[in-house]
Amino acid sequence: MLKLVTKRCKGCGICVNFCPKKVLEVTEVGKCAIIKDKEKDCIRCGQCEMRCPDYAIFVEK
Repeated sequence: MLKLVTKRCKGCGICVNFCPKKVLEVTEVGKCAIIKDKEKDCIRCGQCEMRCPDYAIFVEK
């Protein structure tokens, strides 16, 4: 499961760039958002969690 704490996110886009399945995007308000079905599309690789400088994303394996 993919969890996102939007109030921690500064919208840097690092997670978006490293997501191999393009599950994330930076919105107009400058925050990361999950844009696809996180249970179905996320492969739980952990790239977003590992690279997030704000500790705003958590991946449960």
